[in-house]
Amino acid sequence: MPAQDTSLHARAVLAANLRRLRREQGISQEALADLTGLHRTYVGSVERQERNLSLDNVERLAGALGVHITALLTETQ
Repeated sequence: MPAQDTSLHARAVLAANLRRLRREQGISQEALADLTGLHRTYVGSVERQERNLSLDNVERLAGALGVHITALLTETQ
């Protein structure tokens, strides 16, 4: 699989996991943004797969959700 396809797949996995975990915990995009110090529109753009995140921001999101970083990056069935 070419690198571009892999990165787009990884972005889709991260977006889906972020949205699912946030909703399961009853956290709004705005509340998650407050917990991470990121802007609400940034969180929304991550969930829409519009952002290529730094590992630092992935770690911030995982920490705010109380999960290991791999929970955001691992494809679920």
